[in-house]
Amino acid sequence: MLEASPIITSASDANRDPRFQELKAELHEQLISDMDFSVLRSVDPHILRDELRRGAEQLCGLHSDLISQADRNRLIDELLDDMMGLGPLEPLMHDPTVSDILINGPHCVFVERRGNLEETSVEFRDLDHLVEIVQRIAGRVGRRIDEASPMVDARLPDGSRLNAVIKPLALDGALVSIRRFSARPISMSDLVARQSASPQMLDFLTACVKARMSILVSGGTGSGKTTLLNALSGFIPAHERVVTIEDAAELQLQQPHVARMETRQSNLEGKGEVNSRELLRNALRMRPDRIIVGECRGAEAFDMLQAMNTGHEGGMSTIHANEARDALSRLEMLVGMAAPELPMWFIHRQIASAIQIVVQVARLPGGQRKIIQVSEVTGLQGESVSMHDIFTFRQTGVDDQNHVVGQFETTGIIPECLERFRAAGMDLPRSIFERGDYEFDRVDHLRGF
Repeated sequence: MLEASPIITSASDANRDPRFQELKAELHEQLISDMDFSVLRSVDPHILRDELRRGAEQLCGLHSDLISQADRNRLIDELLDDMMGLGPLEPLMHDPTVSDILINGPHCVFVERRGNLEETSVEFRDLDHLVEIVQRIAGRVGRRIDEASPMVDARLPDGSRLNAVIKPLALDGALVSIRRFSARPISMSDLVARQSASPQMLDFLTACVKARMSILVSGGTGSGKTTLLNALSGFIPAHERVVTIEDAAELQLQQPHVARMETRQSNLEGKGEVNSRELLRNALRMRPDRIIVGECRGAEAFDMLQAMNTGHEGGMSTIHANEARDALSRLEMLVGMAAPELPMWFIHRQIASAIQIVVQVARLPGGQRKIIQVSEVTGLQGESVSMHDIFTFRQTGVDDQNHVVGQFETTGIIPECLERFRAAGMDLPRSIFERGDYEFDRVDHLRGF
């Protein structure tokens, strides 16, 4: 039992003071020792939290001479978060401005806000505390992480995506990243309002989706590929049946007829794995109007192209690449790895006939995320896939806040897909493709999605 000591009055001091942490650990052990887990499993979580709060308040009352009332309340909240929630991460998970939580060990926690990384004062007691929280998160969604299986990739109940690596693979003990998503999906109109796309891009991509053109969204890690894919899916007609396949479900489609599937990792015996390729093959038997593959990263690329070339038009997917043409090269590599017996000319033909539009997104210096290329695939030129840019973004400088300054440009090339738009009942004016640039009238601190 702790002996009486001067009252801790500052929240920040309390977080660092070893006496505060020692008291917290002691109360934590007392609460656990008083709990009957066989009964608590059937108790409603809200009722259980209320009961735990009453128990914690009683225990804290026995130490009223050690800490102030404010820190006592804070201690109770932290105890409840540790026992039922995500511990020190709870405030960050409820902060709407946080899009990413990045943890490099128990005493180094960063967040991303509006594209910029910030170090926080959030800390875990020690490495064991951090690993315990990670294991709790993973366990709630049916995944496991321990020394035998030191990596996990999972979707949290609120839609956030968790990736964690612990010892012996993580040299600093544990590496955790949580990608959070807005409760309200971002639309293409939002992207224009936030200066991530031009109005001409919006009109063109809207027509592409409605005309059932197959779209590949390309970009680097954290560039906004899934956000854009989600926005594009908003133009899919409500009467169509959409099947989605993801490693960790992140898409938030608003259509009423959506069949969602998620891959599964193998168990301890190395059995039970279900990969994207198997789900994609099964999706073809589900009468889909469109198939959306969250990310092409392996052999499923071959099956996706096959599906797009056998009557399942209007599909969408994402891929990691730095430039629109690089996206097709990477797709070529993935298909070649899945079916090495196929000649390269055949793979090129499959890509040219399956993919019509490539949209390149990028995370620019300063944190802005923008659509920097919209390109049309026009077929084969010899044995190479032919494509040209319709819209681009040109950087012209950097402002005093380190934000990229630039403008969206139209290349002046009239896309070949205009006839397809007309056949689908849409007639885009040729004027939106006239060569020129578009500059936003105002500077918005929300630049970039």
